[in-house]
This record gives sequence, C-alpha cells and structure tokens, in this order.
Amino acid sequence: MYQRLGKSAYKTDLSNTHALMRHLGDPQTQFKSVHVAGTNGKGSVSHMLASVFQEAGYKVGLYTSPHLKDFRERIKINGAMIPKAEVTSFIDANKTFFEKQSLSFFEMTVGLAFHYFKAENVDIAIVEVGLGGRLDSTNVIMPEVSVITNIGFDHTEFLGGRLSDIAREKAGIIKPNIPVVIGEVVKETKSVFYDLAKQANAKIYRVDDKVKLLFTTDLKGHYQKKNLKTALLTFEVLSEKGWELPQAIIKTGLNKVVANTGLQGRWQILNQKPMVVCDAAHNKAGLKLVLKQVLEQNYKQLHIVLGTVNDKDLNTILPLFPKEAQYYFCKPDIPRGLNPEILQETAAVFALKGQCFSSVLAAYKAALKSAHSSDFIFVGGSTFVVAEVI
Repeated sequence: MYQRLGKSAYKTDLSNTHALMRHLGDPQTQFKSVHVAGTNGKGSVSHMLASVFQEAGYKVGLYTSPHLKDFRERIKINGAMIPKAEVTSFIDANKTFFEKQSLSFFEMTVGLAFHYFKAENVDIAIVEVGLGGRLDSTNVIMPEVSVITNIGFDHTEFLGGRLSDIAREKAGIIKPNIPVVIGEVVKETKSVFYDLAKQANAKIYRVDDKVKLLFTTDLKGHYQKKNLKTALLTFEVLSEKGWELPQAIIKTGLNKVVANTGLQGRWQILNQKPMVVCDAAHNKAGLKLVLKQVLEQNYKQLHIVLGTVNDKDLNTILPLFPKEAQYYFCKPDIPRGLNPEILQETAAVFALKGQCFSSVLAAYKAALKSAHSSDFIFVGGSTFVVAEVI
C-alpha cells in the first residue's frame, strides 16, 4: 500500500483499473460525480461539496484518501462509513480476480467505492484524487465538473520536479466538454491548464478576486478561505448544470462540514488548556500556511510534536518551523515512518531543538505534561502523526 510503503506501491498506468471496472460492470458510469484534484485542499473542498449536497437533500457518496483511524473513512454515503459487511463481501466475491490481476490496495479500494455507490444508487459522488490525476485510479469517471484546487511541490518522484510537470499530471482529470474549476493559477501552471482545457473543449472557471466570500465554514484553518472560494465557484458551475443548490442551503452546508461528513485533522482543536491543535498538512505549501496560523496564536510557550515519513524532503519543510518552540520528535507507527533520531539530527541543522520519543503518543503525553495551561501545542508533520493523537 502506498500509504504504508511509499513509491514501491505506485502503479503507473490505468490498465488495471479499466480491467477492474469492466469486471464490476462499469459502476463508474452509473452515478453522477465531481472529481477533485490538487496538491493541497482537495480533501477539504471534497468535504465542503459533500456537506452542501447532503443539506440539499441529495444522497451523496464521498470517496477520499488517506484515512486517519478507520479504512472505511475513505468511502461514505451521507457521512456514514461503508459497513464492514460491504467491504468483506466485496472482497470475498472478487478475491480471485484481484489476485489474478495483482491489483494494488488503491485500485481495489476505488473499485469498492464505485461498486458501493452504484449499488446504493447515490445521486452524486464527490471523488477525491489519490495522487496526481492523469494516472490516478479514480480517473475513469466522467464527472459533472472537474476541480483542481492548486499546484505545489509534493510527490515529485512521481509527478515531476517542476510546477508545470505537476500541473500536467493534475490536469489529466480534465475531460472533453466537462467544465473545470481551477482554484489557483501561477505563472508556471497557467498555460498548462489553458492548453489542455482548449484541447478538450473544456470551459475553465478560474477562482479570482471576483469570487466573494459570502459564506463562512466550520473548518477553522485560515487556509480554508482559499478552499471555500474554490467550493463556492464549483457550486456556481453545478447550479448552471441544473443542480438545486440554493444559497441558504450552501450557507448551512458549509457550516456543518464536520457534522455532516466527519472530517478530521484540519486545524482540529483537541484541548483548550493548554490549547492543542493538530493539522494534517505535510508539504511545504500546506505547512507554511498552518505554521503562520500557529504563530498568530496567543501563548506563553510553543510546543511542537513533530513526526514525518522517510521519503519527505526535510530540507524543504524544516526551515518553516519556528526556532523558539520546544520540539518532541517522534515516528509515526508505519513502515514509512522516519526514525526520530534522524529527524532530530536534521532539525538541529535548522536550530530546532527537542527530545526524541519512542512513539507519537509518548511525545504527545510529554508535551501535555510539560505545557502550562497558557501554552500552545501543535501536532503535525504527517497525516499519520495526526491520526495517532486524534
């Protein structure tokens, strides 16, 4: 599994996925969908979209990754996780085919999701891309609208080392005659998006200053303002296509994202005194925004519980972290987890000082024990670190 092992689990074409869809009776053609890609924000935008559709009375499938605590978080209908019995019966029924095709964990999961959405006759499914776009297993749907939140440096070993390369992979979800919402455009990515959209005769809707923040959301990270604009423009496009999404429903849905969908790990407050916040941001662009918000908080002392995976480029993210914080270095409990001593040693190069701990939980408990009620504790660096403290 890519989530646990990294690069060795990544598949570089869609032939397996197409074979799986044929085997399952092409479930991806039996429901409407919205496809969401991007370096950061795609999970938050997906949950915003799902919440509003739920408030509007639609039966809504939601496919996201990775999960935090339970595999079934990846596949939901109206906020409820897929039942365990659905997972096991799907595997039992298709195990021989999976083994014969040597399907990856992600390919099987996409098949499960689409099979379930078809069987449950959802009105619409919000489908988040796993990695990239062009070669992602989710890229077999013909959505109502494609959404690309932004482009940044992440997974460069798969997607390329330039923003234009990464944009080209993400823009692989652009389909013929299907409108596409672009959340953020920079000089290096603009021509890629417009060229590919023109080839596909896909109308581009670009988030800019004209998109007004008329509504708020219960997702409290400052970075959610960008995601909120992307979601609002997507609702405009969907309304043009005939979906009933009144403004009052959009307002309510955006303020009930957590309640409706169960989203976790986005500027999530775990404790008040001391204030404890965790966030799943794990690349340069995401961490830059989250740490900016951390430094804007009022506190006596800042404590940071930090862990990461072993394929992360520490030289790009560690300079973002504040030197005055007390650090608690730890290793997430997965094979990809980085040894805390290596993290501590590299962090020292950037004048970040702290102790090593045998586990995320041990680091978190130490931070709680050390912190005064007026202090602030931030937990992050990896989705997997956040998963262990929630």
